[in-house]
Amino acid sequence: MKPIIQELSDLFVTAFHDAGFDGKYGDVVISQRRELCHFQCNGALSAAKVYKLNPNDIATKVISSVKPNLIISNTSIAGAGFINIVIKDEVLVEYLQFMNSDDRLGISLDLFPKKIIIDYGGPNVAKPLHVGHIRSAILGEALKRLSRFLGHDVIGDIHLGDWGLQMGMIIASLQQQSPDLPYFDESFNGEYPEESPVSITDLQEIYSNASKDAKTNIEKLSEARKATFELQDGRVGYRALWKKIVDISITDMKANYSLLDVEFDLWKGESDSHEFIPQLLNYLQINNYTYKSEGASVIDIREDQDKHELPPFMLIKSDGSILYSTTDLSTIWERIKEYDPDEIWYVVDKRQEIHFTQLFRAARKTKIASNTLHLEHIAFGTMNGLDGRPYKTRDGSVMRLNDFIQSIIDKAYNRIIEVGVAKDFSVNEKREISQMVGVSALKFADLLSHRLKDYIFDIDKFTEFEGKTGPYLLYTTVRIKSIIRKAIENEIDFTCFQVPKSFIERELMLKLMELDDVLNQAFKYKEPNQICEYIYTLSLLFNSFYHEHHILSETDNSQRESWLCLSRLTEKILVTCLDICGIRTPERM
Repeated sequence: MKPIIQELSDLFVTAFHDAGFDGKYGDVVISQRRELCHFQCNGALSAAKVYKLNPNDIATKVISSVKPNLIISNTSIAGAGFINIVIKDEVLVEYLQFMNSDDRLGISLDLFPKKIIIDYGGPNVAKPLHVGHIRSAILGEALKRLSRFLGHDVIGDIHLGDWGLQMGMIIASLQQQSPDLPYFDESFNGEYPEESPVSITDLQEIYSNASKDAKTNIEKLSEARKATFELQDGRVGYRALWKKIVDISITDMKANYSLLDVEFDLWKGESDSHEFIPQLLNYLQINNYTYKSEGASVIDIREDQDKHELPPFMLIKSDGSILYSTTDLSTIWERIKEYDPDEIWYVVDKRQEIHFTQLFRAARKTKIASNTLHLEHIAFGTMNGLDGRPYKTRDGSVMRLNDFIQSIIDKAYNRIIEVGVAKDFSVNEKREISQMVGVSALKFADLLSHRLKDYIFDIDKFTEFEGKTGPYLLYTTVRIKSIIRKAIENEIDFTCFQVPKSFIERELMLKLMELDDVLNQAFKYKEPNQICEYIYTLSLLFNSFYHEHHILSETDNSQRESWLCLSRLTEKILVTCLDICGIRTPERM
């Protein structure tokens, strides 16, 4: 069954065409003024500029050309040719009945599914995850889940930073501290120890000290660069030690990301593209895509329409070392060879915009990426503390991700005790619920803000059970679950909707009907905030409906059945949308 908005668009595309205008002006949108109408067609204003006619005259002709149908109750014209559309209650009820009986809530799978690789996460090995890694993880996970729900084949890749100078710093520093380890003996030809010589805590301390030394000591920096080169060149002991470091780091990362219910299909890093670099460089050289600039190998990425000159894309430095730009281009090469994707999305901080402009141009100009491969930088702003600056600990250092998440979960637990939620539950169940509440507070706040904006995370505000918060949505969903559970326990049947009897009931029905449009618009513009706004408004409407109508105690059986159907569909949609956002819902609270 087609979404109602699509049925209306089809009607008005035909009506515009039959009235003598281009059918492209017939798109129908959801009305933002429900007191006036349910939908609007605003194409007459745009058409008026092209056809040099009065928009109201165009709208009048279009309305008179609308074919007889069973959907529209009435139409009217407002302002500069805006066509207001009211649909029949019976049509609304029929569509909700379809949504309620459909496992996918009436959402069709995309007719032309794409294979999409989403590059999100991007942490560096041997360094603790911190609050700066949150937005990429939360946004990337939501986009992955949304894309899959709509039928696309999606591969999520963490794309670790495991091949750069920080690895050389750690190896050189560890070699100085423990020179007798077999990893540093070039003549060693036995089996390396199964157990790692360092823990994740050791790594963090070693890296911190090595990084400081490299900034102030040229000799230390030189040693780190030499170790990096030898690692990348294949020195056996260094490779074995590097593997231990990567494994330990990944284990720690998985524990942190699991707290956020964030999962990756691929745990690849820059190192995985290293084997493709010789092929890449050979291809570029043979086809004359590179040239020398001050001893470095670069690609010219300038375009005639550039308002500001972009520097060339550097592949190999004058000293022969590679950069992350090299591994990024090699990763595109690798992904095309191994996965043949239709699209590659990079969910990365907006401050990397210039780098991705250079990378995408280099891939296009060298014909590594065909014109059919869509490359997109899905940029985002920063999450800040109450002072408007990136989150820091009290001593001014960057707050670790685990500590930050735990502080929110602890706050959620205290909030649960404070408001009396789950008061008769066991301590373990309260802890489990507080984790879901805390993660919902963090994720909903992050996704609610448009991804390009910086925003302030106020832990007190976003852990409240009232207002535009994750806990409010969970509480609403659990309330509906309770209603449905009681109805089932009392053996009340509910399978059929009735036409709405009140304004708030109709408003709730119309909002439920918007689901298809919301999800597809969120996918089109890569904006999960549209889903967040939708489920918040849906929750507000349901709670208003709940307070005006005594659902379980209603004596009219048909009316009670309809209201229970309405409640169940609301609950299904809330749970589905929260899951797309990566937020789990408790069964009770």
